[in-house]
Amino acid sequence: MIEARHLRVLRAVARTGSFSAAARELGCTQPAISQQMKALEKSVDTPLVVRSGRGMQLSEAGRVLLKHATGILAGLSAAEEEVAAIAGLRAGRVRLVSFPTASSTLVPPAVARLRASHPGVRVSLVEAEPPESLAMLRGGECEIALAFRYPQSDGAAAAPAPAHGSPREARAEANLEAQQLSAGTDWSDLVVTPLLDDPLVGLLPAGHPLAGRGGPVGLAELAGEQWIAGCPQCRGHLVELCAGAGFEPRIDFATDDYPAVVGLVAAGLGVAVLPRLALQSVRPDGVSTVPVRTASGVPAVRQVVALTLPDLAEVPAVALMRERLAGAAADR
Repeated sequence: MIEARHLRVLRAVARTGSFSAAARELGCTQPAISQQMKALEKSVDTPLVVRSGRGMQLSEAGRVLLKHATGILAGLSAAEEEVAAIAGLRAGRVRLVSFPTASSTLVPPAVARLRASHPGVRVSLVEAEPPESLAMLRGGECEIALAFRYPQSDGAAAAPAPAHGSPREARAEANLEAQQLSAGTDWSDLVVTPLLDDPLVGLLPAGHPLAGRGGPVGLAELAGEQWIAGCPQCRGHLVELCAGAGFEPRIDFATDDYPAVVGLVAAGLGVAVLPRLALQSVRPDGVSTVPVRTASGVPAVRQVVALTLPDLAEVPAVALMRERLAGAAADR
């Protein structure tokens, strides 16, 4: 097997014309140079140098090997420099996948801080909700996925509200969504960086009787309302929370678009529950926001986290990005 250190010796011998001069150039002894040249000639099974007077020159095989050695050693040097740059955070890449709320609130300040301190690290962003974002992480399409789950669910996905169509179709759709949501909250094979607990906030039309209370609203007090729900995971959690409060919500509208949720509530078409982070990127015009309490009296929250694979957790750029995300969350 040809080793890089043997190629460096060959290059030094060719450049200096003798073993002793090559030893001085490389900072080692003449016998060490001789031994390494013998090892290289043994590995290729042919002489590489020939003596000529007081010096030596390369054989035909030696000249061929030197030609390739130049490119090989240059490539190794470039690789070493690139790896050193990544390790020293002078370079590197982090691909983020984030759900929309975090994309507009946590990601911008975190990336800005990372870029200010380490401008050579490139960061890219793609939006996806769990469980799709987790599939992208496990599939090697990103280094960090921002995700969320609801602690009240204890990892179990609630069945969504009944869909339009036959009862059999509704059950099949509910079972499929429950399986997908459960996959999106299984993080046992991932490294989890907790970012924050995001409280859920009730949205009521401005003239709603509970709008001016000035205190928390229990979900049971909204049992007779028409509801506007969000993404499948959020909708499943809403159904579960309402079931704990003793009722099944009547969901007339479902949309992933938070401005649309606010618009529907402002028009008096129903009530909704949104994460507080979502309201930081949406103008809640025409609605009143109230704290929401579960049936047990505790605030309703969702856990927001940054996820990565164990093999990626200690990559310098990935570790730094996780720190910056945690810092941005701590400022909220």
